[in-house]
Amino acid sequence: MLKVFLVEDELVIREGLRDNIPWEQYGFKLAGEASDGEMALPLIRKIKPDVLITDIKMPFMDGLSLSEIVKEEFPKIRIIIISGYDDFEYARQAIATGVEQYLLKPITRAALRKVLLELKDKIEQEQEQKDYQIQYQDEMQEFEQFSLRRFFEKVLDGKLTVKEIYEESSALSLNLTASCYNLLLFSVYEKSEGSSVEYRERLVRKQEEVFHYFLRHPQYILFRLNVNGYGVLIKSEESQMEELTENALAHMQKICTAREARMEWYVAVGEPVARLSLLPQCFKQVNHYFAYRFMMPSMHIFSESTLKGQLTDLEGETISDVDFMQMDPEIIRDFLARGSDKEIPDFVDSYLKNIHNALKSRMFRSYVVLNIRFAVVAFLESIGAAQAEYKEEMERIMEIVHEEDGEVSGYFAGMLRTAIALRDQINSYQGGKMLKKALDYIDDHYDKDTLSLNSVAENIGMSANYLSGIFSQNMQKTFVEYVTEKRIEKAKKLLRHTDKASGEIAREVGYKDAHYFSFVFKKLQGCSPREYRAEKKH
Repeated sequence: MLKVFLVEDELVIREGLRDNIPWEQYGFKLAGEASDGEMALPLIRKIKPDVLITDIKMPFMDGLSLSEIVKEEFPKIRIIIISGYDDFEYARQAIATGVEQYLLKPITRAALRKVLLELKDKIEQEQEQKDYQIQYQDEMQEFEQFSLRRFFEKVLDGKLTVKEIYEESSALSLNLTASCYNLLLFSVYEKSEGSSVEYRERLVRKQEEVFHYFLRHPQYILFRLNVNGYGVLIKSEESQMEELTENALAHMQKICTAREARMEWYVAVGEPVARLSLLPQCFKQVNHYFAYRFMMPSMHIFSESTLKGQLTDLEGETISDVDFMQMDPEIIRDFLARGSDKEIPDFVDSYLKNIHNALKSRMFRSYVVLNIRFAVVAFLESIGAAQAEYKEEMERIMEIVHEEDGEVSGYFAGMLRTAIALRDQINSYQGGKMLKKALDYIDDHYDKDTLSLNSVAENIGMSANYLSGIFSQNMQKTFVEYVTEKRIEKAKKLLRHTDKASGEIAREVGYKDAHYFSFVFKKLQGCSPREYRAEKKH
């Protein structure tokens, strides 16, 4: 119910309006009254009404002065001026102030009713439009994140010129102008993964706590790196970069190490660069640091400073100096479960770095090769890969191992590539089956207004976050885009081939609100459903 505040210096008129107008019947509530503008202003500031009805001529502060102050402080308040003076100059000033209506005394109940109902319809329509805009923006946010991911993939791979970076960032409404840039990569997941609703909700809550910090500050641009990882572009003046980086790391540490968190989290930070064209170089460096999360799972923050003491060159190293904990096969299996093909060179380098000199021993080199082989085979068996799918390729890779330790690097990388290719193939097959289930479910339920990413994910037994990732990756469009396109295409057919009303069509294609259906239709088609029907019939 809309709130009304009444200001009138003539007591008889004020009481008549207060007591004789059925405010609630018209959809309003009389929230306060005053005898002049000076008395009214502090009450208006406290009550914040939707509509102000004020006389124009009053002592201490007149209606026009009050209207000017109220419009300045509360531009959304609608103002109705009432006056016994049939004077064009007053009307002109009222209109210039932004007054909605100008009524002359004596005011009849019918006249005021007409004005109030018109005003109520206008306010409600504007609120609906605002609500639709918010809903539409929420739905399109997923699409924007997908576009952002594709944009940063090209930027960090060095596939765009500086001119193209600015052109594409402008299309995405991204302001990349700064004198200094840095990259932060992170991954957040639970220590004991599960598929229960409770697990998924807890993980999503913690991830959102991390995300919201970056989304609140314009110096950070958050984007998805892959299904399990995220990136943040930090942009600022050079003097602010260190503080912004430290603040980001402190926030992640606070969220992810909370007692109830039970999170596995890793974050890597690069070294600042002064040009957008140097971001691929920065990414290569930070990605190298990020690979050490598999070698050093007890560490959480990887940067030049945190790794400096860990990566000393062990020139005099012998086999007796080797830390065999850093050769645990579980490290390789963990990388194969979570790593990507692009991370292989950095992971191989980090794994072999501290045993570089020990690899000169042929016996130790053979041990390392067997350790790698056993770890890879154990992983492939754990994901159900058939031996025939990898045995021949492993034998071929084995033939390249000779005397030099550099060949161990080649063997290691080859084994990892084979295993990850099989993993992705199996995941793709399994993900494809899950995606098909999702698409089938959408096809059967897209006309239901209750359909959502969460409802589809729950129905097929998958986390909403993972479904969102594989959906956009395989369909090259987001879940919302796909569902909206299906709904609008069905609506267009119904508009062309039936005489059903727009509201009925909206319900048939999954929109319980006919106004929102029209809003989305116009956003995508450039015309209203009624205009579309008229054009096609013509």
